[in-house]
Amino acid sequence: MQAEKVIDLIVNWLKSYAENAKVKGFVVGISGGIDSAVVSALCAKTGLPTLCVEMPIHQAESQVTRGREHISFLMNNYTNVKQTEFDLSSVFDEFNTQIPQTAEEGILNLSLANSRARLRMTALYFLAGVNHYLVVGTGNKVEDFGVGFFTKYGDGGVDISPIADLMKSEVYVIARVLGVPKSILEAQPTDGLFGDSRTDEDQLGASYDELEWAMKMKESGHSILDFEGRRKVVFDIYTRLNNANQHKMKPIPICEIPDDLRKAPKGN
Repeated sequence: MQAEKVIDLIVNWLKSYAENAKVKGFVVGISGGIDSAVVSALCAKTGLPTLCVEMPIHQAESQVTRGREHISFLMNNYTNVKQTEFDLSSVFDEFNTQIPQTAEEGILNLSLANSRARLRMTALYFLAGVNHYLVVGTGNKVEDFGVGFFTKYGDGGVDISPIADLMKSEVYVIARVLGVPKSILEAQPTDGLFGDSRTDEDQLGASYDELEWAMKMKESGHSILDFEGRRKVVFDIYTRLNNANQHKMKPIPICEIPDDLRKAPKGN
């Protein structure tokens, strides 16, 4: 991968898009993870105002620390980068008191996790609105178009997606060239939506390297019958998640009304 050229391409794409959209800059949610670190650094390199937003909701201290370390790195290297914190813990707690607690525990916990992501989306769009910025997505290709590992209208609710055509392994290559802090490069990927230590691999049942392999195999026409052992398990996980999350990856279905039904019945 020609990392430096890919970085230049994305930076120029971001800058051109913002200028054509006649917006002033970018807002990026910082999670302490690799994807948001890379995206915020790419935005910073455009020279346009870049607002890095921390949005803790009872967040693990390690995630907060990594996020702040990265923001400090950016602000020390780019004068166009600013930081703000939107602590949504009390908002989430109040929301939690208002919802019915009748659902099965696993479903309830997942719905609450997705609600965290949607609260953050709301905060990002508020900041984008008052500053005339774009909300920049942080999803990579495996997450956005492979297994659909994002919250619909949460972290999936964005204006532009600069790294959505990069595999997770490619994001790490870009991150190293950009100088992303070692603590982020070495951290286990996690969405941080459950308030515990579970990783993305814990939730998905496979690592990003494995899912990236499965995505490539699926795209090249392989089926589960082509594999055995762990590879068969991983291919099955990928296929199941890809099928289940198509509703996130495809446009919203529209019920199209035939022209003949638009016409008034004869005789009226």
